[in-house]
Amino acid sequence: MRIAIIGAGNMGSWLVESLCLDYEVGVFDVDRSKLKYFFNSRKFLYYEEITDFSPDLLINAVSLDSTVSLFNEIVSYLPKECIIADITSVKSGMADYYKKLGRRFVSTHPMFGPTFGNVKELSNENAIIISESDEEGKAFFREFYSSLKIRIHEYSFREHDETIAYSLSIPFSSTMVFAACMKKQEAPGTTFKKHFSIAEGLLSEDDFLLSEILLSPYSLEQVERISEQMDALKGMIKSRDKEQLKTFFHRLRGNIGLES
Repeated sequence: MRIAIIGAGNMGSWLVESLCLDYEVGVFDVDRSKLKYFFNSRKFLYYEEITDFSPDLLINAVSLDSTVSLFNEIVSYLPKECIIADITSVKSGMADYYKKLGRRFVSTHPMFGPTFGNVKELSNENAIIISESDEEGKAFFREFYSSLKIRIHEYSFREHDETIAYSLSIPFSSTMVFAACMKKQEAPGTTFKKHFSIAEGLLSEDDFLLSEILLSPYSLEQVERISEQMDALKGMIKSRDKEQLKTFFHRLRGNIGLES
């Protein structure tokens, strides 16, 4: 199988390095300096070279805001039977786009972003494959993820975005609130430093990605849950109700599996 990967950022580079020993892989990036350190792979300087390569699968690994425009630019350079793939963390609009485009596609989401994920050890990580995708494309990513011991989940486009609204909008919003309350800390404790590190990582992501996560049609409900719990906690603190706090702590430990 010949695989073309467009975008040599963190995720694109990981894909090239993970696939190049088992498949014939080529990579393109508008920033040509990113290509010079790849081995066992072909470097494309122009889209026309991708036509000559004639890939069976093209993986679009550019930033979320450029995903559709990249597909539009490159699709005419691809063989008719080439499966096109995206790895975006937000799938809003992708189902309609693929339907209109009328080509074979596979949509997937490796849920270990370059900021926090350890791509050297992925056995505890998860990946989603969109159920509406082409069967051959799904089979490829199942085999690929399984080889890395990544846990695989198959969701529809809608189910994916509902899941992501829960798994990302809650920690994103909580971390942003932490950052919004930030002040200089002369002697930060371990917990503070861990939260600070998470905030640094999150806010190193581009604004478009952060906005798309928070503006998902399913995110507001999750953010409102944070607000409700904060109001409840504020009430316990104001009333200095130790018994209510104890009950609250017990419930929290149960939520994260520390108590049965």
